[in-house]
Amino acid sequence: MTAKNLRAALAADPELGAGNVLLKLREHGAAPDGPGITFDTAVDGRPPWTALTLGVLDERVAARAAWLHERGVQPRDPVAVFVTSAADCFLNFLALARLGAIPALMNGNMPGEYAVPFVRRLRAVGVITDSAHRALLGDEDLELGGLGHVDAAETGGGDPAKAPAHYRHHADDPVAITHSSGTTRVPAAVVHSHASLFAAVRRIRLTEPRPSGVVRELSVLPAAHAAGIITVNQALCNRYELLYMSAQGGEFVHSGAAVLDAIERWRPTGVFGFAVTWAELARYDLTERDLSSVRVWFNTGDSAHEAHIRRLVAAGSHPEYTPEGPVDVPGSRFIDGIGSTEMGHSAFHITHRPGSDRYGRCVGKPYPFAEVALLDLATGEEVPVGAVGHVALKSPTLAPGYWNDSVTTYRTRFRGWYLTGDLMYRDADGWYYHVDRAVDAVDLGGGRWLYTAMSEERILVGCPDVRDCTVVAGREADQVVTDVLLMLAAGADPDVDRAPAVREALGEPAAATLRRIVVVPEGEIVVGPTGKVRKFLMRQRHLAVTGA
Repeated sequence: MTAKNLRAALAADPELGAGNVLLKLREHGAAPDGPGITFDTAVDGRPPWTALTLGVLDERVAARAAWLHERGVQPRDPVAVFVTSAADCFLNFLALARLGAIPALMNGNMPGEYAVPFVRRLRAVGVITDSAHRALLGDEDLELGGLGHVDAAETGGGDPAKAPAHYRHHADDPVAITHSSGTTRVPAAVVHSHASLFAAVRRIRLTEPRPSGVVRELSVLPAAHAAGIITVNQALCNRYELLYMSAQGGEFVHSGAAVLDAIERWRPTGVFGFAVTWAELARYDLTERDLSSVRVWFNTGDSAHEAHIRRLVAAGSHPEYTPEGPVDVPGSRFIDGIGSTEMGHSAFHITHRPGSDRYGRCVGKPYPFAEVALLDLATGEEVPVGAVGHVALKSPTLAPGYWNDSVTTYRTRFRGWYLTGDLMYRDADGWYYHVDRAVDAVDLGGGRWLYTAMSEERILVGCPDVRDCTVVAGREADQVVTDVLLMLAAGADPDVDRAPAVREALGEPAAATLRRIVVVPEGEIVVGPTGKVRKFLMRQRHLAVTGA
């Protein structure tokens, strides 16, 4: 079956979802010697960077399913997966999905102090760990069921021939539990259904035109994230080659050097990452690296900064069609948007190219499957064009709620909408612009607001030698105070007076609250497991320590 016919058959299969992609690929005749997944770590005796074909991937998943089934794992059993490597994460996810169990994927950077209560809340039958994460959990009573603690190194030892038949998922079956980024609180357990976590792949990724030639995708997204599962499923269904990197080189994210090395070695045509990934790459002079294979950069999570996007679209290449045929010319595309674990998939998208000028935290327009409203929560009405409102969403990609936490589930619902926690405005042409998280925006009085995310965007544009920045603003007594924390590009002079540019970026009302501008080492910035800045902790720590 051709790739085109296979994609059409998959898109038309009503039973296909996030939990049974391998099964459906077999049923629809996908070649077993075709693309599976490549990992940068060893897998069951196979060296790092060795491609697992679809057939080998299916066999390795079956081995784990047999091993877990023999130890009593049943349909709808929650099982936590707390590991380092992407291979351990995805192979066990796929095995548990085959059994109809509910894998709860935990980011490997989650501290033990958060991981223990997270697992307890799951009421899991067991937890699959590697040695490093077993140590993080310590001797705490996790209130596990019969499976207990499992070493990830052992799960691949089952007999694939003894794996039970694939569980037949219903659209509403819980197929995975992931967790929020924890930027505003302890990471919450988000449950995804068989249908919701596959909705964007079905409606967009399987129906959009397939690029010509070989497609090779490199993902540096956290494996234990909804975006990671979506990336794997869309690559498998489209029969793309996929390299999934494990965390390496940095405490919270892949180091920029590791990502650049992987691009030069593996020659991907597309790279998937979070906004923090592009900030990491901004450490380096990209003209010194061979990024010519990259045609597209894909961003999700927080929307990316203009200063980082412009550097990336100047790198890479794209085909240009001439009378003599297509030729590769410099310059790539950057597909931006904004998403969250709860949204299940980015609801917005915009494509930047060399010469693009629609920035200012423009996240584009909604995907066809998403219905968006910007609301005034006091009245429940939509705000007018140009006014900032709370983002409300209806989408088939939405997570059904939070696992064992109905209070938080219903707190995010409002008159039939899901409230994302973001603030945006819309222009007259229907383009949406993200200004801040609602919990980070500061009311300056008189209808004026300080939006920290938009302020950071403008500071980076106004200060080219600043690689990244964080605006920390909060109320002390009866006044608002703002500190601007700068992380400089390599070779930048820390003694340069950047105050005029920072004040201009903030605008007059916010600049009046400015207390200080300081160059900080990266250890000063508090981030969550996925690398997002935890601004509520930054406010607590920074404003308390350096109080006016």
